[in-house]
Amino acid sequence: MQTLTGKTAIITGASRGIGASIAKALAAAGASVVVNYAQNKTSAQQVISTIQSEGGEAIACQADVSQAGEVKALFDTAIQHFGAVHILVNNAAIMINQALADTCDEDFDRTLAVNVRSVFNTLRESAQRLADNGRIINLSTTVTRLLLPNYGAYAASKGAVEQLTRVFAKEIGIRGITVNVVSPGPTHTELFTRDKSEETIQRMAAMSAFGRIAKPEDIARVVVFLASDEAAWITGQNIGANGGFA
Repeated sequence: MQTLTGKTAIITGASRGIGASIAKALAAAGASVVVNYAQNKTSAQQVISTIQSEGGEAIACQADVSQAGEVKALFDTAIQHFGAVHILVNNAAIMINQALADTCDEDFDRTLAVNVRSVFNTLRESAQRLADNGRIINLSTTVTRLLLPNYGAYAASKGAVEQLTRVFAKEIGIRGITVNVVSPGPTHTELFTRDKSEETIQRMAAMSAFGRIAKPEDIARVVVFLASDEAAWITGQNIGANGGFA
């Protein structure tokens, strides 16, 4: 069902993985999508081509969303091309797995810049430029519930995203805009599987109620629901899209 016809969505970090699946799913639901990417133009164009081949509307837009000026330009591009922005999905993130004792200042600062400042920048821009009755979905992680070793900087950054979500939901709700978090568990993406053995992946899969790790499409379907009118009374919430992992 094309429940999002007439809507425009910006998805940050949408050239690969969960972000790419979200872009495709929103387009399949009728939204026009802006596929944001930082560096991988080729992958972003592949996402665009897939959407267009299925009859959807999409454009790619390069922007480092940790930079406020580039976020403004991202919104400028979306509004100039499609007329308005109704849906924002904050998916851009990095994950550096290290013990806190081994985490250098540069890695910690980079994690906070990409994972937290980017969300701050897009939320601040949305306060003025997202359409009334819009939808904001921020991606966090089940790691903030499990508190796993070697995920300190990543968990801290995503915990901050969760708190920004709750506060902003109350600041902007008067305009009918909802702001929610989706927290995936282990998901079969390059970000997750990199440097993990098959044994480790299978051990995590066994912790799910379904005996597998998620596919990116599993997460995308939750985002499409939260972007729809059916989710208009859900805001400030953290949805654990993790297959019962935690």
